Amino acid sequence: MIVREIIAKSVLAKSQIYDYAINPYVGCSHSCRYCYAAFMRRFTGHKEKWGEFVDVKINAPELLAKEIKRKRRGRVWVSGVCDPYQAEEKKYTLTRRCLEILLENQWPVTIQTKSSMVLRDIEMLEQFKDIEVGFSIATADEKIRKLFEPGSSPIKERIHALDVLHQKGIPTFAMIAPLLPGTDGLIEELSGKVDHVLIDRLNYFYANRIYTENDLEWAKEGSFFIQTAEELKKGFERKGREVRPGPAFRGGVYER
Repeated sequence: MIVREIIAKSVLAKSQIYDYAINPYVGCSHSCRYCYAAFMRRFTGHKEKWGEFVDVKINAPELLAKEIKRKRRGRVWVSGVCDPYQAEEKKYTLTRRCLEILLENQWPVTIQTKSSMVLRDIEMLEQFKDIEVGFSIATADEKIRKLFEPGSSPIKERIHALDVLHQKGIPTFAMIAPLLPGTDGLIEELSGKVDHVLIDRLNYFYANRIYTENDLEWAKEGSFFIQTAEELKKGFERKGREVRPGPAFRGGVYER
């Protein structure tokens, strides 16, 4: 892993998902094979493969402290094109320091991660008036997780973190996307630990090689997605959990 310290020009960026997004890092050590953010290499000039580099925006907290005074209050996504709690966060604490500034100003926050490191900041998260924490969990199968998300926290650690956060009264959600093989058991595992669930297809293009080399091409078929998504949706709704639509969910029906 090549880690570089860089000076950023801005950090509180407009987002198409929420009002703003904060990405304290460029790149991600989780090395998810399907990651849509891999497109960023076209703009950053990195020659390394996605998942083999991380740029650390060492001035991110200082920038945020200035920008938050100038911009209109809105919900902040932490993060959009990196994991805010990837390995380098343990050393640099950029996410924690940015959250401290957001807390001081009581801006609403949505955290999305694959890392149980978020529990490090749980006492601070409890102080927000409007916050939610989501974990991306695309499978319940550790073998599949290691194929597609080799640098991420094990599934059981993520589910445990959701449980701890939920018990503390912090709103939680699970994003089951992209929908990978091995989702059996997620309904029971997540029951009582999340307030809502998002199920979506997302991009598979970057992971084509993983599917082919491991005889998993059947799991890219529309029939797999539709059937699995509907089974999950019905199962979570039976448990009283809201299932929110992703872009591939239209009119109550998952479409090809």
